[in-house]
Amino acid sequence: MSKEVDIKMHTAEHLLNGTMVKLVGSDRCFSAHIEKKKSKCDYYLDEDPKEKIKLVEDKVNEIIRKNLPVSEEFISLKEAGKRFDLKRVPESALDQNEIRIIKIGDYDAVICKGLHVKITSEIGEFKIISYDFKDGVLRIRYKLI
Repeated sequence: MSKEVDIKMHTAEHLLNGTMVKLVGSDRCFSAHIEKKKSKCDYYLDEDPKEKIKLVEDKVNEIIRKNLPVSEEFISLKEAGKRFDLKRVPESALDQNEIRIIKIGDYDAVICKGLHVKITSEIGEFKIISYDFKDGVLRIRYKLI
């Protein structure tokens, strides 16, 4: 992340991605634009998941209310390669012996170098403000209340 990103929105992005993987069966977003007022994430999907959008929002809020701890863990690059997709990891990070994992309780874990809240309840309420599905791409726009 090259610019300063709102830590609540960024942590919410982790929860949205984890929920999309679990409830919709997608990969994590391939593109994200994270801002303080509203953010967006784009996902490749075979079909429009319109009947699951409200479920995604509800699940993210359920996880937020659980007050899960957000922690970091450093693991070897070899172990990271077994557990995570390293395609989007910058080349410079692949030169390191260890890589940083951000864990949200037992709900989500991902390679990340950004800043995050300490517990999920700091995020506030997650609201999907709109979404659209076109040509195999789902775009979700969200804000925090």
